Amino acid sequence: MVPPTISPVVERGVLAPYACDHRKSRGRRYSEPESAIRTVYQRDRDRVIHSAAFRRLKHKTQVFVYHEGDYYRTRLTHSIEVAQIARTICRVLGLDEDLGEALALAHDLGHTPFGHAGEEALDEVMRPHGGFDHNAQTLRVLTVLEQRYIGFDGLNLTWETLEGIAKHNGPVGGGGEAVPEFLLSYDSEYALDLGTYPGAEAQVAALSDDIAYNNHDIDDGLRAGLFSVEDLAGVPLAGPAFGEVLAAHPDVDRSRLIHESSRRIIDGMVSDVIARTRQTLEAKRPDSAEDVRRLGQPLVSFSDSMAEQDRRLKAFLFTHMYRHEKVMAMADNARVVVKELFGYYLDRPDRLPAEWLEHLSEGEGEGAPRLVADYIAGMTDRFALDAHAGLHK
Repeated sequence: MVPPTISPVVERGVLAPYACDHRKSRGRRYSEPESAIRTVYQRDRDRVIHSAAFRRLKHKTQVFVYHEGDYYRTRLTHSIEVAQIARTICRVLGLDEDLGEALALAHDLGHTPFGHAGEEALDEVMRPHGGFDHNAQTLRVLTVLEQRYIGFDGLNLTWETLEGIAKHNGPVGGGGEAVPEFLLSYDSEYALDLGTYPGAEAQVAALSDDIAYNNHDIDDGLRAGLFSVEDLAGVPLAGPAFGEVLAAHPDVDRSRLIHESSRRIIDGMVSDVIARTRQTLEAKRPDSAEDVRRLGQPLVSFSDSMAEQDRRLKAFLFTHMYRHEKVMAMADNARVVVKELFGYYLDRPDRLPAEWLEHLSEGEGEGAPRLVADYIAGMTDRFALDAHAGLHK
């Protein structure tokens, strides 16, 4: 690990002692001069924004495929919403906003086209070859697949950013679950301490993802007609928020009702995270980022009450949105597209673009199946549909 060269960068705010301090970063895997005007975490965020994988998020959908209309969220708009929430929480708690933002913007880079349906299909066809996991794929994008710099593959992000991507949902492998092969192989070369919790900024990014997901799925589901405001009446978080707005403004139009209610849900969830985290800080009193990693429990979390409400809201969305016949029909079609693309390119690797064939001929990576999976995972919804249509011409 190469520690960064400390430069007289512009500071923003005062960090809490338990924050990931850019001046104490474990550095980057490959040595390079640091910026005189940006911290190491600012550079990480900027490198993510300028990556090809980040631009492709514009045409990767969350639940709906791209032809359903331009209004619905994409992976790009979702990532921006997550970053906004993460910055807010980080600022209030005295954490590094730039690191929180970098993690929020990067967390979905490994997702396939067509949302979770695409990932499930790619994992199924890749099971004989090590499987497919979007979180491991994100790390793969950041360390291998992005090829922009002369001195190294990947973006050469700081240890703290890579750690946060690898385990933002908590320790990896300690509960007996299978660990994706790429996480294990990368950790063996550049240890990310997979068995501990990540820094507080990564924990903030994970919960910000949860908050953004719930709220934009309510918004998108209502606007798509998958369920109604009346259906939400008995649903925790959503029901009370919509009820409050309607009680105060009974004649409000539907668009303003949805937006105002979503604002209240986000505010309530963010406020809960901050309050609960402050309670944990008072009880545990971590004095460093390392203390946070070794607490044996998350530092950043919902209260028990909010966690239960979050669980029940997710259950509603699972039944009324993700399992809606309209969404299921699109998901089934998406799985067919991904599986047929995989089979086609695996049988005919010569049909891959020339730059991808170079990696195969040079014997890089894990062979043709992983190369094909990398190629398909990087596709946008539109590109995948067009490529699939071309198979039958």
